[in-house]
Amino acid sequence: MERVEKERSDMLFVMLVVAVLGVGVALLFSSSYPFANRAYNDPLYLVKRQLLWAGLGAAAAFVLSLTPLEVFRRSMPLVLLGTLAVALLPFIPVLGTSVLGSRRWITLFGLSFQPSELVKITLILYLASYFAHREGGEAMSLNSLIPPFIVICVFAAIILLQNDYSTAIFVLVIGLAMLYITRVRAMHLLVVALFTVPLGFLLLFTREHRVQRILAFLDMSTYRSGSGYQIVNAKAALVSGGLWGKGLGRSTAKLGSLPMAHSDFIYAIIGEETGLLGALFVLALFALLVWRGFQIAFRADDHFSYLIAFGVTASLGLQALLNMGVAVGLVPTTGVTLPFFSAGGSSLFSTLVMCGLLVNVSRRVSHV
Repeated sequence: MERVEKERSDMLFVMLVVAVLGVGVALLFSSSYPFANRAYNDPLYLVKRQLLWAGLGAAAAFVLSLTPLEVFRRSMPLVLLGTLAVALLPFIPVLGTSVLGSRRWITLFGLSFQPSELVKITLILYLASYFAHREGGEAMSLNSLIPPFIVICVFAAIILLQNDYSTAIFVLVIGLAMLYITRVRAMHLLVVALFTVPLGFLLLFTREHRVQRILAFLDMSTYRSGSGYQIVNAKAALVSGGLWGKGLGRSTAKLGSLPMAHSDFIYAIIGEETGLLGALFVLALFALLVWRGFQIAFRADDHFSYLIAFGVTASLGLQALLNMGVAVGLVPTTGVTLPFFSAGGSSLFSTLVMCGLLVNVSRRVSHV
């Protein structure tokens, strides 16, 4: 009976994922059809691609949910090398695609994929494997933190060279979060933070558009027609939605002031069309998802499973908070997508893969 119970997936978490995905696709259609109609002469174009990636991601998540976690642990060197090779593909002219000065995508068989999304998953698995192998006993020495720190910095540097500062910093933050929950002395964690935080701050000033985003965040009125254009209009869209919203499909911001609203600023359109109540509903969905994810993590049977579940849940929750924080003007523009909602196949695919890993961990929990 205990074995059967352990092999049962957490259906509450699965239902939450299905619910968030369904709401996300519906609201994506509402926010994207004017742009899709203008750009592709098909109002359903972006929704069709989102559903395609949802199918691919669901299939991958199903496979990963049934794959013994020890398989990832044993094959970690190959996984790291494979991810490193994929992360370097955007620099190959034949495969890499440059958009707005950023070379972050590879295109194969008509589909674009952002390798940095794969990097997030691999780093979580690698760090979970590395620290789980060293559990027990006294806290780890500073020297033992060098290998994972090098791996994190190498991947962050590659992403930074692709002109994706936000994702590079996000990778560092997830790495620090996983360091925090392992047996790492506070002084050692402080040493790592004192190296990475100033370096990340200095790299912020290596590109003009990054500095302009910070200045626009600090003084939106001065930069409202330049770097602060999207933040100002996103806040205006949210305010215009009021309590109840203008109604689904009735956003005016997506027609002009937020032309790419289906991507990074979809939360602003959600607030405009469904109001404060709709925006809070989306926030509540993510809160439930994160709550259930942490429940799975804290009741995992082993340290490896616990670290995977924690890393995945922290990544999904932090990414959602960052995106919504940008839309409401609490955080400078980052370019981080809203999981399940923003148009973007690689983002949705990686999100579902992470959820598959969480379902896998839930199968190793006797009772949640």
